[in-house]
Amino acid sequence: MATNVGTVDKILRLVVGVILIAYAIPLGFPKTSWNWVGWIGVIPIITALIGNCPLYSILGINTCPMKKS
Repeated sequence: MATNVGTVDKILRLVVGVILIAYAIPLGFPKTSWNWVGWIGVIPIITALIGNCPLYSILGINTCPMKKS
């Protein structure tokens, strides 16, 4: 699996993922019937940890400076 997620992109994905999960739990956010949407935050966290984004592969995007050609 090729790496296509750069360092800045990984950090942003982790931050967004943690905020979304905090909304789902809800930590610091009001409890609503839409809190379940925050569990979508698992996706950016996983893609940041593995360093590969399937959507980037489909669209031909690469934010990893080591892999650019």
